[in-house]
Amino acid sequence: MDRLSEMEAFATVVDQGGFTDAAKKLGISKSAVSKHVSSLETRLGARLLNRTTRRVSPTEIGLAYYDRARRVLNDAGEADALVTSMQSAPSGVLRVSVATDFGVNHLSPILGSFLHAYPDITVNMVLNNRYVELISEGFDLAVRIGDLEDSSLRARKLAETHKQMIASPQYLEEYGRPQRIDDLNEHKLLHYSNQANGSVWRLTAPSGEKRQVRSAGWLTVNDGQSLLNAAVNGLGIAFLPDFLYADAMKDGRLVPAIENHPPEMQGIYAVYPPGRYTQPKVRAFIDFLVESFRDRGPGDW
Repeated sequence: MDRLSEMEAFATVVDQGGFTDAAKKLGISKSAVSKHVSSLETRLGARLLNRTTRRVSPTEIGLAYYDRARRVLNDAGEADALVTSMQSAPSGVLRVSVATDFGVNHLSPILGSFLHAYPDITVNMVLNNRYVELISEGFDLAVRIGDLEDSSLRARKLAETHKQMIASPQYLEEYGRPQRIDDLNEHKLLHYSNQANGSVWRLTAPSGEKRQVRSAGWLTVNDGQSLLNAAVNGLGIAFLPDFLYADAMKDGRLVPAIENHPPEMQGIYAVYPPGRYTQPKVRAFIDFLVESFRDRGPGDW
């Protein structure tokens, strides 16, 4: 007989307290339940149940076996449910965290296409400029830009962006154009306050040397769009990704602050909790993002 069927019959007898109720629960005959249990005891060479005319109860060995058997049966049930869910249409509430700048400019405009493609999914997108804890805060995934600090999360790359120091022609005309990184100490800098490293710019010199620029700056704000506006209005030099400044650069409102200075390359990732199984709604959204940003990259924003 099938080993799993024997386990299930035995465990159900213990759960229900007898063969009659176990047979009703399993939808088979009482004699079939009895045969399964007898076959199991014969195979194991041990008596698992004490049988009397009034009640059925597990022996000491039977109780120990029941604990393990119930775990196996629960795991088998979860495995069956997993396969079923993976083949089902993506559905449910999808909770997504994304930085305000990227969410407003590049994620919000394409959400309609996703929702029409997957009408059984409801998206709850949270725009904020802080690092969220996916699992403890109940997010299904996040879109993150730059180095991934939490190596325990799974990640899929969506695109790349250039991060560059930019300023308005008016600012550079008034204050002069810096020629090298050290010259930034004499300029008005615009800082992003939500960076983990504070008011520090990590730059790569043309020689390849890694440098850090520490300055209090003239303006500090927790929103990239506000920094962009400040730079366009001639308030100083900002260090921003090109998915924010691309349009302003194309129409001449902004220019590179230091000519021929190499930009910093940053990856844009979808990150989600670890585990062998990815929920269909999460997998569908990530696949959608990958396809949506397939042709995006430095200079293409």
